[in-house]
Order: sequence, then C-alpha cells, then structure tokens
Amino acid sequence: MDMRRLVGRNFARLRREKGFTQEQFAEVSGMTQRYVSDLERGLRNPTVVTLFHLASALSVSPVDLVTPDEEARDESIKTSKGKSPKS
Repeated sequence: MDMRRLVGRNFARLRREKGFTQEQFAEVSGMTQRYVSDLERGLRNPTVVTLFHLASALSVSPVDLVTPDEEARDESIKTSKGKSPKS
C-alpha cells in the first residue's frame, strides 16, 4: 500500500466533507495550494508534524489521515491473494 496515496485520498475526502476547496484549506492552514494539490495526488510524503497540522486544520484525528480506506483494503486483499504462505 502506498501511504502517500492513502493519505492523499483520505485528506481529499475529509477536506471536501468539511466544505473546503483546496484554496480555502491552504489559506486557513498556512500551506500553499500547490502543496495541498500535490498531497492529494500522492506526490508529497508528509511528516508526522505535517499530518498533525493537517488534521488539526480539519478538526480530525491524525489517525483519520492514515487509516486504510476501502480502496487500500481492496489492494491489500488482492496483494495477499497473490502471495504464497511463508514457511
């Protein structure tokens, strides 16, 4: 599972649920719109401190940004079916 993509998907979903555009979120969080866009596309690898700031600006737990979503769970299932058991 690519954690950058997972965090980006979770962040984008939560941002939209809170009613923020990328530009509005950038303004209230102090981040650039470019950073927000790159984050959502899985091009950024945010630090733990950045995850905390993102979550705080969204009024969610940092855990909400790293919890596997349905797509990540599906990817995990597909990957595990293709692997042979360890001896």
